[in-house]
Amino acid sequence: MRVAALTGAALERALDAVAALRIAVFRDWPYLYDGDPDYERRYLQSYRDSAEAVLIGAFDGDRLVGAATGTPMEDHADDFAAAFDGTGIDLKDVFYCAESVLLPGWRGQGIGHRFFDLREAHARALGRRRTAFCAVIRPADHPLRPADYASLDPFWRKRGYAPMPGVVAAFRWKDVDQAGETVHDLQFWMRDLEDPA
Repeated sequence: MRVAALTGAALERALDAVAALRIAVFRDWPYLYDGDPDYERRYLQSYRDSAEAVLIGAFDGDRLVGAATGTPMEDHADDFAAAFDGTGIDLKDVFYCAESVLLPGWRGQGIGHRFFDLREAHARALGRRRTAFCAVIRPADHPLRPADYASLDPFWRKRGYAPMPGVVAAFRWKDVDQAGETVHDLQFWMRDLEDPA
């Protein structure tokens, strides 16, 4: 396994593979995303447009089997500014850790930690004081929730992240069991980069 940080042209060349990974991994609980290439093309444009974006790629040989992305939070101001209203947090202090997707056969090998390590290092190099991500909120009694589902909350807390009370964003996508797009709430989690995890 090789885990590497990609920027610029190398990042752009990998985005089609990232789209395929997102469609495959996010189809499962809790995202239940019924992926579509047109949605992916629009969504991933922000990484093409941002000079400070990073893609952490997990490679088995030449094959991309996992990816984690991040950009300065202000690159997503249209999506997230309202969620941060009233927090007193300047979006220019925050680096947004977007998706972390890894195919099942490569899980449990510490790659998730490397994804965070390298994104946090990139954020520090940009002078950011905080990193944040968001996770979809699903009801505990959702009919598609697997009986053996293990929450990632303990992993995130171990990394020094905590949920931000009331800081919730809304995104639209099509669930695998729905006829069309619906609104989904996503809870923000944050850590201060000055604090040891």
